[in-house]
Amino acid sequence: MGSRFGLSVALTTPFDAAGRIAVPLMTEHAKACLDAGCSSVTLFGTTGEGASVGTAERQAVIDAMLAAGIPADQLVAGVLVDAAEDAAEQCRQALQRGARNILLAPPSYFKNVGDDGLFGWFGAVFAALGPLARGMLLYNIPSVTTVQLSLDLIGRLREAYPGVVAGVKDSGGDWGYSEALLKAHGDLIILIGDERHLAPAVRIGGQRSSPLEPVALQERQQLGAAYDRLFATQAA
Repeated sequence: MGSRFGLSVALTTPFDAAGRIAVPLMTEHAKACLDAGCSSVTLFGTTGEGASVGTAERQAVIDAMLAAGIPADQLVAGVLVDAAEDAAEQCRQALQRGARNILLAPPSYFKNVGDDGLFGWFGAVFAALGPLARGMLLYNIPSVTTVQLSLDLIGRLREAYPGVVAGVKDSGGDWGYSEALLKAHGDLIILIGDERHLAPAVRIGGQRSSPLEPVALQERQQLGAAYDRLFATQAA
C-alpha cells in the first residue's frame, strides 16, 4: 500500500463581485480547514474551478498561502489544462514553491485519444519539468474529462518515469475500476473520490480524498475519524 496521504480538502475558490479571486478569504478558509485537522488542501481542482483559473492568478494564491504561514507541504495543486506546455508551467509554479503534490488531469478537449497519445502528453509534461518532476497524482475523472486512465497507461508511466508518479485520484465512481486499480497499483497512493466506495476501498489499501469541502467541519472531522478507524483496521 502507498504511503498514507490523509484528508485533503478540495477547496472552493471564492470570487469577489468583480470576478477576481478573493485571495484573503481563500487563504483564511484554507487555514481553517488545516486547523480543523485536515492534512492538506487541494487548490484549483474540480471543486475549485481550476480549469478557469489562470497561471498568474494561481501564483498569487499560492504565494498568499505561503505568506500567511501555510506550509508548502500542505498544499496540493490541481492542473487541468490541455496544452502540455501550459500544464508543465502550472506544475513548475507549484513545485518550485514546495507544493506537496500535483493533481494532474489528462487533456480533454480532443476526444477518444488512445493510451499512446495520453502517454506522450504526460511524458511531455514530465520531460519539461525535468528534475522538478515529482509527486504527481494522476486524476481519473472521466465524467469531466471523458478520459478514463487505463491501468496499462498508469503502469507505462510508472515504468518510464520512476519516482514521478506518486498516485492516482480516482473520482470515476466505478467500483470495478477502483478495485482493479488498487490490485494493480496498490503500492501507490490511491485516493478514492467517491464516498460510496471509501469503506471497501480502504479495506484493500485505498485512501481518502475529500470532495466534501462544503460539508460542515464537524461532519468532515467525523468522516475523518471514521476513516482513521478503517485505516487502522486495514493496516493491522
